[in-house]
Amino acid sequence: MIVERAGDRVVATLDRPERRNAIDQAMIDELHALCAELEAGPRILILAGSGGVFASGADIAELRDRTAEDARRGINATAFIRVNELPMPVIAALDGYALGGGAELALAADLRVATPRLRFGNPETGLGIMPAAGATWRLREIVGEARASELLLTGRILDADEALAWGIVASLHEPDGLLDAAHTLADRIAANDPLATMHTKRALRAPRDRHPEIELELQAELFERPEKHRRMTAFLEKRAAR
Repeated sequence: MIVERAGDRVVATLDRPERRNAIDQAMIDELHALCAELEAGPRILILAGSGGVFASGADIAELRDRTAEDARRGINATAFIRVNELPMPVIAALDGYALGGGAELALAADLRVATPRLRFGNPETGLGIMPAAGATWRLREIVGEARASELLLTGRILDADEALAWGIVASLHEPDGLLDAAHTLADRIAANDPLATMHTKRALRAPRDRHPEIELELQAELFERPEKHRRMTAFLEKRAAR
């Protein structure tokens, strides 16, 4: 994995082009290390893949030899939950294949943009296993039960237009503009107050039974900060100057 760091963001590129960026144990270990870094120092994370592919899935050579005990450890699921729970937003830039574990890593992001070359799906049942790193619940939350059932039970692969129509990705961009589109989203996020962004993400991730209390408590904290007064004063002064 290639990691590039800037002041307000990190770009992590999955980089196993000889395996179409298949997710192996080493990549999972790298994701955990990166999550530890971003938990300690919150920044926006952009996930991408090299060689015109996001991630073709989990590494089948490793997966074939894993045992029931490995399944119970949730090797990929644990890493993807950690990605999803990072304090600042995660943007996935999807090109080419985002299949199996690659699709599940993409679903762990907060925002997804893609190219017209995207092929998205979970063909695990054809390999004698099931999606077990988030697709059975994250996909349902994103596209609804009927569409999630169709995709996961048939193993069908969506093209880019279908993924856009289903709401899996927010927008499509040509390959040479994909990272620019991800950075544009990151720029918009970075222009806002970081703590307000983190609190909004916390509320979005909270279970339904935590609402509305969680919003009220998080908002109460934001209301007491000088940053709220500064930003609102700047807004009012700008409006008055028009």
